[in-house]
Amino acid sequence: MRDGKSIAVVFPGQGSQRPGMGKDFYEQIPVCRRTFEEATDALGWDVSAMCFGEDEKLNLTEYTQPCIVTTEICMLRGLAERYGFVPDYFGGHSLGEFTALVAAGVMPLADTVKIVQTRGKLMQEAVPVGVGGMAAVISENIDIDMLRKTMDGLNAGVANINSANQVVISGELTAIDETEKRLAQNSPAEKSFRFIRLNVSAPFHSRLMQVIEDRFADTLEKFGNTLNAQNASKVTSNFKGDFHTDVATDVKKNLVNQISNTVNWRKNMQALAAKAEEIYEVGPGRPLRDFFITIGVSCQSITGLNAAEKIFKTTN
Repeated sequence: MRDGKSIAVVFPGQGSQRPGMGKDFYEQIPVCRRTFEEATDALGWDVSAMCFGEDEKLNLTEYTQPCIVTTEICMLRGLAERYGFVPDYFGGHSLGEFTALVAAGVMPLADTVKIVQTRGKLMQEAVPVGVGGMAAVISENIDIDMLRKTMDGLNAGVANINSANQVVISGELTAIDETEKRLAQNSPAEKSFRFIRLNVSAPFHSRLMQVIEDRFADTLEKFGNTLNAQNASKVTSNFKGDFHTDVATDVKKNLVNQISNTVNWRKNMQALAAKAEEIYEVGPGRPLRDFFITIGVSCQSITGLNAAEKIFKTTN
């Protein structure tokens, strides 16, 4: 499909999972079946059965994370084999950043699924169920500084800056409730906010995650010898809001910091759009496409082989 244009691919993160994800690729393209087998061998449990069945564990963080990464890499490899899809730049939202690093050749899949399974388990253990949560704040041209000031003194913070009109906050549930009240009381009459609680099991990307940073850093160090940072400068960092450097220690530091700090996705999108002429979203869901629209950039989403066929049939 290469037509001389530079291409970026982006991968959604947790919340995009669904039963049956990747099954069409698995059944029709041999390299995709081998991808699931590779992940299964690394983890010691059947990843394809988890993804294709009705197992409720798919929504448990420690299983969700390796399942999504495996599915997205399966899809990318399938697109490369069938359509010659070879991106130049890579990005991913939260967990999707790990997929992007695998896609760029920075981290091997077998190690990465182990890393993100541990990451998911640590995240869930960091805060007891029912204590923390997340909520999307939706309004036109959200003032991030104002939102942070609104949360002064509360155990909550800005988790994701997804677009000019959507920000996710994260922290203790009582702090989330208080933030909603403060926004309602202190905002100008002409400034309205929608406040949507997210169905998550922990307050991701908040300071409540700081307690697991050292253990996650140790996990990354265990696989440090397999991290090839040569291509990392083609991958955006959620923590930095720009591209990684090609220094392995910096990459690992950014991934550790990502756990308890803001995902600067809007800046990631801008950095990718400045480099690439075409942007594609690859994954079981398509939450990122609409975020790109808010910065005036087109992003085509590929959630299955049917979608891929519609997009690529004119270029092959």
